[in-house]
This record gives sequence, C-alpha cells and structure tokens, in this order.
Amino acid sequence: MACAAYSVGNSLRIVGSRATEAFLKNNLSSGLSYSISYPGYQTWDRLSSCSIGGSHASSHWNFVLRASKSNDGTFEGDVFSGNGNSNSKDSEDRVVVLVIGGGGREHALCYALQRSPSCDAVFCAPGNAGIAQSGYATCISDLDISDSAAVISFCRMWGVGLVVVGPEAPLVAGLADDLGNAGIPTFGPSAEAAALEGSKDFMKKLCDKYGIPTAKYQTFTNPSEAKQYVTEQGAPIVVKADGLAAGKGVVVAMTLDVALEAIDSMLVDGSFGSAGSRVIIEEFLEGEEASFFALVDGETALPLESAQDHKRVGDGDTGPNTGGMGAYSPAPILTKDLQDVVMEKIILPTVKGMAAEGCKFVGVLYAGLMIEKKSGLPKLIEYNVRFGDPECQVLMMRLESDLAQVLLAACRGDLGRVSLSWSQESAMVVVMANQGYPGDYKKGTVIGNLEEAELVAPMVKIFHAGTAVDENGNFIATGGRVLGITAKGKTIEEARARAYDAVEVINWPEGFFRRDIGWRALTLAVI
Repeated sequence: MACAAYSVGNSLRIVGSRATEAFLKNNLSSGLSYSISYPGYQTWDRLSSCSIGGSHASSHWNFVLRASKSNDGTFEGDVFSGNGNSNSKDSEDRVVVLVIGGGGREHALCYALQRSPSCDAVFCAPGNAGIAQSGYATCISDLDISDSAAVISFCRMWGVGLVVVGPEAPLVAGLADDLGNAGIPTFGPSAEAAALEGSKDFMKKLCDKYGIPTAKYQTFTNPSEAKQYVTEQGAPIVVKADGLAAGKGVVVAMTLDVALEAIDSMLVDGSFGSAGSRVIIEEFLEGEEASFFALVDGETALPLESAQDHKRVGDGDTGPNTGGMGAYSPAPILTKDLQDVVMEKIILPTVKGMAAEGCKFVGVLYAGLMIEKKSGLPKLIEYNVRFGDPECQVLMMRLESDLAQVLLAACRGDLGRVSLSWSQESAMVVVMANQGYPGDYKKGTVIGNLEEAELVAPMVKIFHAGTAVDENGNFIATGGRVLGITAKGKTIEEARARAYDAVEVINWPEGFFRRDIGWRALTLAVI
C-alpha cells in the first residue's frame, strides 16, 4: 500500500500515486520534466501529470516525489526514487484520506486506514509526534483545522477523497458543512446534527420527543432555581454543563453539598465559560456503564462491536471522572439481545428523529449507556458524535474491514450494502496519564522505552494522545492522557496481560495508570 509523506516548510515529499497526481496537476508548471527511477524496475526520463498511470506503463506505479517551492511560487524538482506498484484497474477505487485531529483516537484511525487496501495515502492534521514516527500517516502540523478554507485548499491540492473528523469541536464549528459544500466527502455530522453532543439539552429534548429512554432531568440557567430543584430531589444526583467541556463538565454528586458546589461553579463562577451557562440536572442511575457505537449514513445505522471504558481516574472506579483511563472490546455486558434493544430503542429512533427534524446525521453515533441495575435495560446517558477515546483504540485493533471504503459508504448514503468484519480476539487499552490528571499536571517530562514496550508481545500498539519530541529526540509528555497501550489477544485475559506487560517496560516516573482495567469483564469471565 502506498502512504503519503509530507515535511513542513518549503520542501514536500509524497508517497502515493493519487496524492502525487493531484500535486502534479495542481502545482507543477507544464513543460517541466523529471527523472523518476524505480530501482530494479524501470526509469521514466520525463514525467508530467498526464503520464502517471498512462501508456508508459502497464502497471500503476507509486513513487516518491521531492519538490521545492521557489520564490515565484513554482515548484522545481530533482531526481526521485521509490518502488512499489499496484494494479492500475484497482487504482481507480483508491482514496487519499485526511484525518482531522491529533490524539490517541486519531492515531488509531490512521492505523486502521493505512491498513485499508483502498487507501492510497493518509494525512493527519495536526497529528502528533507518535503518529508521525509510526508512519501510519503524514502529519500536517501547520494546517489550521479551524480554518475551513485552508482545509479545503489542502484537500484540493493533494487530491483528498475522504476527510475523517476525529474531535467534536471542529464538527460543532461546522467543518463538515464547509467540506461538504465544497464537494469533499466528509465522515462527520453537520454542525446542526453535532448538537447531539454540543448541547445536552438538545439531546434530552430529542429523547423526550421520540421516546428514547434516558434519565429524568431538568434544565436550568438560574442558580437559585437549580439549587432548589437539587434540594427537592436529594442526592445522589448528576450535574452537567450543557455544552462542550473537554470531558470535565459532569459532576456525579453523592451529596447535596457537592451538587450545590457544582451549580455554583458552572452558573455563578463560570468555570466552563459559555459551555456551563446552562446546566442539566438529572437523576442518578445505578448500574453499569457501557459504550455503543453505530455508523450512520443519514438513514441507515450499522452497529460496531461493543466496548466498555473506565471513566473514573482511580482503581476501583474511584475519584473524579476523566476522558477515559482504559477500555476493552468486546464488552460482555452488552449481550447480543441487549445490543438489539439498544439499536431498536435508542439508535434507530435517534437516526429517524434527526432526519424528521431536518438535520440528518452522518457519522458515528457514540451512545454512552447505563445498564440499569434494577431493570437490566439500557438508558441513554449522553451522545458523542465521534469515535470515543479510548474505545476507538480497541475497536480499530479488532476491525478487519476496509475502513476507508466503509466510511465512504456512509458519506454516500450507502451503508445498507456494507457488512463489517471483526477479529474474534479481544483487545484492551490501558491509558498512561500525567500525574495530577484530570487536574493540573506538569508538561515536558521524558518518556522512555516506547519501542521496547511494543516488542514485549505480538499485537501490542502504543497510540499517542499527548506527546511531542524534544530537541534531543526524546518523546515528552504534553497532555493529561498521554499514551494508550493497546494489545490484542485470544481472550480478554491475554490482551490484558500483554497490555500491562508493555506498560511495565515504559520508563516514565511522572506517569500513572489504573491497574484494574477490564475488571468487570474478567469477573464475568470467571462467573
């Protein structure tokens, strides 16, 4: 498979015939000639955009192009070399993909996309140090993903045929709308549809209107009224900021004092800015949380394999909520019967409801569920409109289908013809985080032995969420959740053993991790 490569600045390097063809057509002046050498194959003494895959060769060649931009804006080149070929007929179905984002989820998506037979090249903007070093994608660190015009220009320059938006913020800001209007297939919902995650009040009202089971709730903007409601309802109770709060806008208050403090923090102190100017107060549900994912093309929903994450920061599910300290797939709690209930009662009514409201949803629906202890039935806690992190890591480890073609089918409204293939093995990810997370933490600490950790056992992958490279070439921690040590095994026990064996090899005194990831699945396995 051909993969693209790109170095920031005036020098450009590409591997991947589709991206190279687009580059030549959009950037090289006519009449320029190049010498392309294929060691052990053949040489093209003159190359222009029209000769790629043309009568010069019976095969479709992938090659390396190096070019530099001169002061007058034209590109000049030297002698380039590369190797590899593929069937020219198949090349018509190959696609260049741009992944938007730079966390562990995007690292996992790049890993799955570069394994897709139909994927000619993968770019990631901005990407991160781990993605760049892995070779799964070419990181475009200087592309401003908040500037839709810049993203569109990049896509046209490099012949991008599919954009996959990882994080929620660009979706809520309307990036998918702008790309769609420019004719660029984009996997991710419109800004209007992204309100399913961008506003918990919007999601709750949709549930009310279309009979989707969720926790009882009330919405408030007045702190006095909110406090009165909490006092009447009693604790435990849940207080949520309405908007996006980087995974920190939910307080599970086990006492009234904690609930009242949360209301003051959000509505009086403005701790989450505009995201907390409105709060949702909902009943506390007792049970087991689970994650359910479905790909949606506007009308059809295609469920993914089950997964379950660990939100609390400490062992035994103690401490504050986080973005997720680990996950595993499959999740034994989500039996086949229960998955059918989730699709019938939650996912499909949501898809139909969004269409009826005039904002069809295209992308991945990530339903945070509570499997109630008293009824054994699922209730919707929240929706995310993108792949979960760290659940995405374990799902991409198990996925065996061509991800690029599956996501393109969703963009085209053609998921009804798609079936997914999954490994029968289990996968687990253990998140290594910075000491102090989810509160304040120190940046810039050195992380060692990452290469050695990936070699401790077969099918161990380390996905980077918050790293950079210092002047000495060392990986350093730059975020709260920093690494996702992911492993696959024949059983959940084997996957867990491999993941923790790899964790123990990593030299990072300033990092920490939960030591009980997967305990629920292991308990059920014993039973």
